[in-house]
Amino acid sequence: MRARRGAGGRGPASGTVEGHGGALAVAAARAHGIDTMFTLSGGHVFPLYDGAVGAEPALRVIDVRHEQTAVFAAEATAKLTRRPGLAVLTAGPGVTNGISAVATAWFNGSPMLVLGGRAPAFRWGSGALQELDHPPLLASITKRAATVHDTDRIATEVDAALVLADSPHRGPVFLDVPMDVLYDRAEVTLPAAVRPAPAAPDPDLVAVIADLLVRAARPVLVLGQDVWIGGAEHAARRAAETIGLPVVANGMGRGVLPAGHPLLAGRARVGALGGADLVLVAGAPLDFRLSYGGFGGQGGGPPARVVHLADAPPEATPHGHCAVRACGDLSALFDAITAAWERVGRVGMYRDWAAHVRAAARTAAQSDAPLLGSAGRPIHPARVHGELLRLLDEDAVVIGDGGDFVSYAGKYIEPARPGGWLDAGPYGCLGTGLGYALGARLARPSAQVVLLLGDGAAGFSLMDVDTLVRHRLPVVLIVGNNGCWALEKHPMRMLYGHHVAADLAPSTRYDDVVRALGGAGETVARPEQIAPALRRAFASGVPYLVNVLTDPEAVYPRSTMGV
Repeated sequence: MRARRGAGGRGPASGTVEGHGGALAVAAARAHGIDTMFTLSGGHVFPLYDGAVGAEPALRVIDVRHEQTAVFAAEATAKLTRRPGLAVLTAGPGVTNGISAVATAWFNGSPMLVLGGRAPAFRWGSGALQELDHPPLLASITKRAATVHDTDRIATEVDAALVLADSPHRGPVFLDVPMDVLYDRAEVTLPAAVRPAPAAPDPDLVAVIADLLVRAARPVLVLGQDVWIGGAEHAARRAAETIGLPVVANGMGRGVLPAGHPLLAGRARVGALGGADLVLVAGAPLDFRLSYGGFGGQGGGPPARVVHLADAPPEATPHGHCAVRACGDLSALFDAITAAWERVGRVGMYRDWAAHVRAAARTAAQSDAPLLGSAGRPIHPARVHGELLRLLDEDAVVIGDGGDFVSYAGKYIEPARPGGWLDAGPYGCLGTGLGYALGARLARPSAQVVLLLGDGAAGFSLMDVDTLVRHRLPVVLIVGNNGCWALEKHPMRMLYGHHVAADLAPSTRYDDVVRALGGAGETVARPEQIAPALRRAFASGVPYLVNVLTDPEAVYPRSTMGV
């Protein structure tokens, strides 16, 4: 198939395509199932836009107000659809504006291709507009960062980049293309999109893990993002239910066991991990969120033994008290462990331990009730989440972008299904919110999409409400507005007796900002106003911001951050 002259086009999954570099790149991306390009306009990358418009069918182009939003939206698409996202950034400041978002995708293991513009090759070194050698800046936060120097190599390089991004351990890949190379034309044969076969579990390691389980009295299973992104959620749930393992979930591991499941230990997380004698960590690094792999020891007991299940060898954390590190396809690992345990274990062997954890979780939930229903003024942030919980559908996507306000959300909001929770992950980058909301609305067009913003975080990306409005993408935004950087203000005041650079303007009308950009919203100052405001937001059909004035003295306990 030939592209129309001056326009993009695509052939079948493999076939001959003729066109400029943008058409070739889009054809290769299309072959991998990519249907949306997130970008902010720039002359260095015009052929990519032309290629998107001329493709059959056309590639949807979503233009944003800041490049970080484009990359965050591509990452959210990858997280929710479990196929690579695509962001296109113009040269120089376009690329550098997206770097924090690329780093977030790197730490999250999110598959994504970022295509950058680049100053023309024939002028390189002479000071062309926005001339910058991007790959060295991206090398440490991508699986590969490179420049494509030949037009007839663009499709092949884009194909290879997407295969690499979507191969365990997943992550972002960056390619830039000089302007003259991208505008030039070529005729190429598209490579067939092929994914490598997943690695099979090591049967000897599986047998060791089953033996450790049989010897344990208080095992716990931790589920992280790679369980979801690698499609292992069903195998993980089968393993937990068959063996009878209490489960702690973080990131996109949340929802693998739905809210209310008897094995879900989220509300008893600290006690479960502190009292465990064996912890299986699947699809998550042993980082600060998991005490660097130091579990057990509660009441002066010995540390727990740790089994780390990773989708690729580089993710098998070398530190911690690891008894076993096993790598490979997580679904296959879970199924193999379940089958091995069934040969040597017995049903109900952890029943008392699971009942103990469940009782602790129930007690913790009961103790939360006063805060979730608090009638205090100023509004306690937990009351916002208490009202939201009553209105969420099972398939809702809840997004957290902030510190204090979102920490409360992580404690109280449990998704009913996997793929229902998005946060910044271990890199902790603020500003993900509008990009994640944009990607979520496109990936889940019929679901509720709720973005929880701290008022500090809102300052990073709120202008991209304009993008939601222009592209007719309704999202409910809730700002916990306490007029400060609460997670910094309170510790700083405790340490030094002051809190420099920790205050924001009190009672700022963020809803007015959204109205000015074409959306809607309102400010809430009393607890009884929250639920009616949220109902209006869900019913509005437009980007709607509920600006809740919360208590600046209510701060999430730092000792339990990371839930």
